[in-house]
Amino acid sequence: MNKNLLKKKIDELVYRSAFELPEDVLLAIVSAYRKETNPKAKDVLKMIIDNAKSAKDNQLAICQDTGFPVIFIEAGKNVKITRSLIETIEKGVALGYKSNSLRASVVDPVQRSVFGFDGLVWHLRFTKNNKTKITLLPKGFGSENKSALRMFDPTADWKEIEQFVVDSVKQAGPSACPPFVVGIGIGGTADECLSLAKESLLSDIRILNPDTVLRKHEKNLLQKINALNLGPMGFGGKTTALAVRIKKAPTHIAGLPVGLNISCHALRRASVVL
Repeated sequence: MNKNLLKKKIDELVYRSAFELPEDVLLAIVSAYRKETNPKAKDVLKMIIDNAKSAKDNQLAICQDTGFPVIFIEAGKNVKITRSLIETIEKGVALGYKSNSLRASVVDPVQRSVFGFDGLVWHLRFTKNNKTKITLLPKGFGSENKSALRMFDPTADWKEIEQFVVDSVKQAGPSACPPFVVGIGIGGTADECLSLAKESLLSDIRILNPDTVLRKHEKNLLQKINALNLGPMGFGGKTTALAVRIKKAPTHIAGLPVGLNISCHALRRASVVL
């Protein structure tokens, strides 16, 4: 693909992810609003809905934290992935943030003195189709800071994992801006399970997990999390989480890594297929 055309598509990704809340997330928030009986929680959900509408209508950022860009590349068979492609995506994201007047949030982790746009994290997966899909997930750090990892003994039972997840969500609290979408990765290595947890946030929350065992665990965890009564922005209520999503990978016989990655209510993501 022509580099200029690719940069244009990446700019569109930045625009959509910053200004437009995904339909599945917005509909889940609307549904939560209709079901809510706690007056304060209901007011908060209405503000979130109004904010999303205003952001889209007026081309304003959904949140003042415009996130750290995380790119997921799903490459089909016979697709050539080059360093040049990655560099074009990186430059396109930086230019997209600038051209859409989004906050410069990228900083050197040690000196922390100059804020800019250059910097992102990218993940590459291969698929069986013939297309390449690029997804941008701008990750706000109110929720990213609440990420959690635990290396369980391989003999741990599911109740221990559930308790870890529920406790982690409870500790995240209102500072991570609930209602959440909770992503969980199980298996692989320490880094892989955290990557899976973040990747699970890309799933349309209206679509059930095709793995029936994981689907059952997602449902049970969602019930336990919502029973915390943390609610929207910590005001109590029925909806602490909109959804729980789990992805898994093979792991070593001696380990059981579990990673948790939370998204705030502003789960911003956008994709393009090349």
